[in-house]
Amino acid sequence: MWIVLAVVVLALVVLVAVTVPVVGRLSALHRAVLRLQRRQGEAMQLQEGAADLQQTLLGLERRAETMQERLAVIQAGRGDQGGKHALPFGR
Repeated sequence: MWIVLAVVVLALVVLVAVTVPVVGRLSALHRAVLRLQRRQGEAMQLQEGAADLQQTLLGLERRAETMQERLAVIQAGRGDQGGKHALPFGR
């Protein structure tokens, strides 16, 4: 009877000795997952910011094209061929 009890206790000690490092690794893996999730959130925010910047850039390009067209119309109406006050756009 004592031998059976000793074998069971020894098996439990071995089981605990094996599971403690595994639990420690699980804790480290959990922290790594949390860091990755945080970085994923940051990356998504950066992507949203980049999309906003791209929309702003497209709007600025449209405004620049409109201004160049208006300037060309103004210069054509005045007959400007590059005088003293002519702007260097469109050359």
